[in-house]
Amino acid sequence: MANPVPPSHRDPITFALVGNPNCGKTTVFNCLTGMRQKVGNYPGVTVEKKTGQFFSLHGEPMQLTDLPGAYSLTPRSPDEAITRDVLLGRRSDTPRPDRVVCVIDSSNLERNLFLVTQVLDLGLPTIVVLNMTDLAEEKGLNIDPQALSLELGVPVIPCRAHQKTGITELRQAMGRQTLSPPDRKWRLPEGLESAVLRIQACLINEHKVDPSASFASALNLLSESPEKRSNSCPKCNSFLNTADTLLKEEERSSHEAIVGARYDFAQAVCERIIQRSRPEDALDLSDRLDAVFTHPVWGWVAFFSAMGLMFFSIFTLAIYPMEWVDQMFGLLSSWVSDTLPKGDLTDLLTDGVIAGVGGVLVFLPQILILFFFIGMLEDTGYMARAAFIMDRVMSRVGLHGKSFIPLLSSYACAIPGIMATRTIENPKDRLVTILVAPLMSCSARLPVYALLIAALFPSETVPALAKAGIMMGLYAIGTIGAFGFAALFRKTIMRGESSLFMMELPPYRLPSLRAVVIQMFNRSKLFVRRAGTVILGLSILLWFLTAYPKSGSESASVQLETSYAGRAGKLIEPVIKPLGFDWKIGIGLIGSFAAREVFVSTMSIVYNVEDDQDTVVPLRENMLKEKWPDGRMVYTPLTCVSLLLFYVIALQCVSTIAVVRRETNSWKWPLFQLGYLTVTAYLVSWVVFQSGHALGY
Repeated sequence: MANPVPPSHRDPITFALVGNPNCGKTTVFNCLTGMRQKVGNYPGVTVEKKTGQFFSLHGEPMQLTDLPGAYSLTPRSPDEAITRDVLLGRRSDTPRPDRVVCVIDSSNLERNLFLVTQVLDLGLPTIVVLNMTDLAEEKGLNIDPQALSLELGVPVIPCRAHQKTGITELRQAMGRQTLSPPDRKWRLPEGLESAVLRIQACLINEHKVDPSASFASALNLLSESPEKRSNSCPKCNSFLNTADTLLKEEERSSHEAIVGARYDFAQAVCERIIQRSRPEDALDLSDRLDAVFTHPVWGWVAFFSAMGLMFFSIFTLAIYPMEWVDQMFGLLSSWVSDTLPKGDLTDLLTDGVIAGVGGVLVFLPQILILFFFIGMLEDTGYMARAAFIMDRVMSRVGLHGKSFIPLLSSYACAIPGIMATRTIENPKDRLVTILVAPLMSCSARLPVYALLIAALFPSETVPALAKAGIMMGLYAIGTIGAFGFAALFRKTIMRGESSLFMMELPPYRLPSLRAVVIQMFNRSKLFVRRAGTVILGLSILLWFLTAYPKSGSESASVQLETSYAGRAGKLIEPVIKPLGFDWKIGIGLIGSFAAREVFVSTMSIVYNVEDDQDTVVPLRENMLKEKWPDGRMVYTPLTCVSLLLFYVIALQCVSTIAVVRRETNSWKWPLFQLGYLTVTAYLVSWVVFQSGHALGY
């Protein structure tokens, strides 16, 4: 008798995790997989793909794919199309799952059951997770999980994922070998039901369609236009014509009939399994909080308070960890200098690798705080409220309400923000959002802002509140600029009516610290990965450009000035000097077109190379010593303001340009975007510096 295969060597059981947006699906995914996650994109599209590994209670390996949130498997967006195609096995890059876990929001059961009926029609063994039961109880809804299980014909697991309640029971259910495909419980109107069953039988017998998915295929065929049905056999066409006749008599489309039947079933189920402990129209906690957070006045107060707290925390909570990181890289640089012999290799490691990468990673604590706050806003449900109150402003400048989430995502990085515009149905609304998204100050700008604000306020006695105020002002300038250009584009090159704004306001809930930390870790990992790859490579290249060709002089200043980098900076200095920038800043501007945060590592390399001392001098102090040939200080407050404004507006990110090219399928729009942002940044900096200079600053 053959030895049984150890659990760790068996092929994993594959599960797909599906659910409506804001149902807590990601929290369930994090509870099951922990840190064993892999995040990427589906090939050919910009939709995120998340997979994770875990083991059942009996040691069976399992693989879980977190599919994009969807309200329906009749897709209206790329996210919903991906979810449908994976469940139907239509994607070559993602095999059809063995089983499905469908997460539903208990406090909005009727709406969520619509998707459940579609998933069950696919014939895959399914487990329903009745999540957020605590929120349902707060609304006075008492749901019987066993009764719901009988109504649907599948296991139903009550859960409070943010408290990890029910996760063990879910893992136990996922590990059961007896999980079987469900029977369909909902029904179409009698005559239409009969016609669809005949179409289903025809697909199985004549077209050899998988019986488990045959009913869903029959519904899809019924919903198609007559032109797309041309490949159907005569028998199927006969049944389809019968169904069309019935629908015509009822003056309904096939879509209306199918959707109506699903909702009738969902409503009937809810009436049978839900007991209400208070009137349906009674106000719950979310309603009372919305009276404040969506108020025309207090909503804005809350919004600006939340943003102010975030930026204040960036400057206060991050101080000590930033100092620790800075000291660590300083000690590492000193150790390398003391251990290795003098020469180019030592200089490369200290002035190139350590100074370049360390100059960016020192800002990691601030990046972590930014991502933490964004995660908390999303997890509590406040993000949708912020979108609601912002729609009042955005609609006046021609932006769609759905543009808020992509624009807010661009505060972290313009790339996922631009990807998120795929949820906007109107092509002109989507293109306008793409064109203005880089104006939202991304996390890559944060190191540049922090460095220049520190140079602007060299005294440590300046309160953190003042620095946070300037930081928030920079974000506000970028946001106002985005709105201004959106209004301009909507009145000129993108004329047309915007579509109506509709957004679901999820219930408020206590955030899951675990989910927020995992999300913060995954987002920050991309920043660290770029520091270890792109920035490391550019740091080595920049060190080479500052160290060669050798001038033969003992002076580091002469060596820098005659190097390749120095020559490039000297070449563009006449163009940028009216902005208050010298040739060394020019080197940073050139380098930062690869990635904005490279400006900091470039300055670290430039000033470390120039420094004649053996000790590592803080970058800010080196910058503040810099002078023009006539003895004037380079980094005056006016120059710092001019440079800050340039970085607020300019598009200095090759990756963003590449993503815009992919999303618009044209070089026209990324080149237009690069042109208008660069010209605007130059003009704004020129006006500010020249005006300030004329006034005697």
